[in-house]
Amino acid sequence: MGAGGSASRRAQEARRQERLLREQWQAARREARRWEAASEGERRVAAQLLVLTERGWRLLVDRRWPGTRAANVDMLLVGPGGVFVLDVKNWRAVPRVTDGHLHADGEQRDAHVQKLLGMTRTAEKALSALGLSPIAVRPLMVFAGQRVEASLGRVRLLGEREVGPMLLNEPRRLLPEGVRAVGDLLEHAFPQYEGSFVAETNKASRANKANGTNEADKKAEAPPEADDGGLFDVDALRDAALADVMKAPIERWMTFLHPDQAALVRRNWSGPARISGPAGTGKTVVGLHRAAHLAQRGSGRVLYVTYAKNLPRVQSTFLRTMSPAVAARVDFRSLHQWAQEFLRERGVAVRLNKEKAETAFSLAWTHTGRDSPLAEIDPVPLYWHEEIDHVIKGRGITSFDEYAVVRRVRRGAALRRVHREAVWTLYETYERLRNERGVHDFSDVLTMALEVAESERRKAPSPYAAVVVDEVQDLSLVGVRLLHALVGDAPNGLLLIGDGQQAVYPGGFRLSDAGIDVRGGRGQVLRVNYRNSEPILEAALAVVADDAFEDIDGLTTSGRRDVELTYHDGKVVRSAHATAAEHDQKLVEAVRGWSAGGFGDAAVLCPSRRAIAHYQRLLTQAGLPVCLLEHYDGRPVEAVKLGSYQRAKGLEFKHVYLPRHDEALATRSGPPETAPERQQLFRRQLFVAMTRARDLLWLGSVRATGSASAV
Repeated sequence: MGAGGSASRRAQEARRQERLLREQWQAARREARRWEAASEGERRVAAQLLVLTERGWRLLVDRRWPGTRAANVDMLLVGPGGVFVLDVKNWRAVPRVTDGHLHADGEQRDAHVQKLLGMTRTAEKALSALGLSPIAVRPLMVFAGQRVEASLGRVRLLGEREVGPMLLNEPRRLLPEGVRAVGDLLEHAFPQYEGSFVAETNKASRANKANGTNEADKKAEAPPEADDGGLFDVDALRDAALADVMKAPIERWMTFLHPDQAALVRRNWSGPARISGPAGTGKTVVGLHRAAHLAQRGSGRVLYVTYAKNLPRVQSTFLRTMSPAVAARVDFRSLHQWAQEFLRERGVAVRLNKEKAETAFSLAWTHTGRDSPLAEIDPVPLYWHEEIDHVIKGRGITSFDEYAVVRRVRRGAALRRVHREAVWTLYETYERLRNERGVHDFSDVLTMALEVAESERRKAPSPYAAVVVDEVQDLSLVGVRLLHALVGDAPNGLLLIGDGQQAVYPGGFRLSDAGIDVRGGRGQVLRVNYRNSEPILEAALAVVADDAFEDIDGLTTSGRRDVELTYHDGKVVRSAHATAAEHDQKLVEAVRGWSAGGFGDAAVLCPSRRAIAHYQRLLTQAGLPVCLLEHYDGRPVEAVKLGSYQRAKGLEFKHVYLPRHDEALATRSGPPETAPERQQLFRRQLFVAMTRARDLLWLGSVRATGSASAV
């Protein structure tokens, strides 16, 4: 068909849509005119919104405000874009926002804003029973007869003609079953007024639509039904809403807030706070919603920091999906990336050169380490490089006397004084050679940023109102002290999120070392796993069951922790083969078979860069689309994610494939003093990779005999 025919079809479709909208608008006008309980302004606004009810939205009008004697909520609107609390105004004067205040007709009208925010908080509290995040509840002040489009804090100010288009352009947050569950709960939580003709008309309209009749213009005569609390099942609604979200891609599921986490997002903390818990308990989800919540309610910026370089891009994308209105006020950075920017903005030279710094260490090892007592414990310099990075420089130690007595958290090799003296000599030699080359290492960047931050804190206010730290167990002590210095002990200022069992780097610290106190209810533990089924979690726990770990609170915990499970559909497939070629062939077949419905929800995770390169070639040659985790930014992409165990932290996937996962577990090479520490670290890394899986965990291995089984 030619271009003219295509244009004609588009024109016909446009005219059909126009006729449909006109019919819907006329019906909405007729229904709104019958609402005797509503003011003329509310009727006009309601007519705009009633058009949306034909497109999957639910409108409640003139509802009681719970907790007040006689106040009402003009409108509650639930739809694909979330929940909106509307206050309709019939002001003759045009409203204006000036210096953070609402004015009209020469008067300040901030009391109206505060009242609307109070209504919104009531809705948030009610909806926390369903696990709906407070960021999905938005206050709108709509002005009848005016053209307005502005914001005042989290309140959006709109004219009656602007409100409809704005709502239709909102990103989809709720699927139809979610809209139903949320609407039913709000209808219960915000009761109708007795004799409210608005409520009766809505009920009659829904009944007529269900019966296929056309009685929209007839006045409903039956009185409203009495509320029967025994028939209202919040648990059933919550389950329906969760099931609705679980149908969506994993990126959408990640933004869903579960009921037992909602209180942590909305809570007021009197000082620094910490959220911990086993893998799969939703710590990162809580952190993201908390950051959006703080940005939505305050005027300052929020800094969201983690150790991994790739994770901030992903988290930023998730937040833009969850709450685009506040996304610009939350800065997502890896710790070292932020520290470098912080120093450069203040004119402090940062001369990072990894190659020159490593050359300096190699020379220092050759001169003072190789023939020292350190070689008796481990002749490979990597262990001692980590000792300097994570223990000496990572803890900000500046004298041998301090290093001689420091407790080396998560370091297994016992060092006598002669060994610590040798380490200190190696450290001093390295520092001298590094300085001679005029370069910094990554630990230096954090130390310099800490000095500047502590100096600035005494002179000027912090650039951030709040700091959220994800995967805090992987940071160094200096890094945590740096972030603490930005906000101090201010209420709602510092939130630390993490789990010591998922530490994937050497070394560690205690919160007390950083001068951070989370007593008094500011240390919360999540105990419900929302991601992993029992077979997947059991397989992962078996790897670390014998490894007790010390968390940043200083407590030692058993490797096998009890958690409550809510998801039961996942499975483990163990695939053992006689040769590497057969193993790789079965991996490709498994990815094709299990993930045929959507490669975007699958991940192949590897223990090393070499393995990543191998499986990138394998998958690409097999015609499977691949997206490296180091390039993944959180947006849905129809490709298999491929990356290291460490880069998978903070993420989750429906299908996870771990090729040759057990080879490092079987390797016992290395000095007896340091090999156990290496093995324990790898087991934690493997545990993290295994617990990324929701529906399928595929464990590949190469052994003498081949077999495959599902658990």
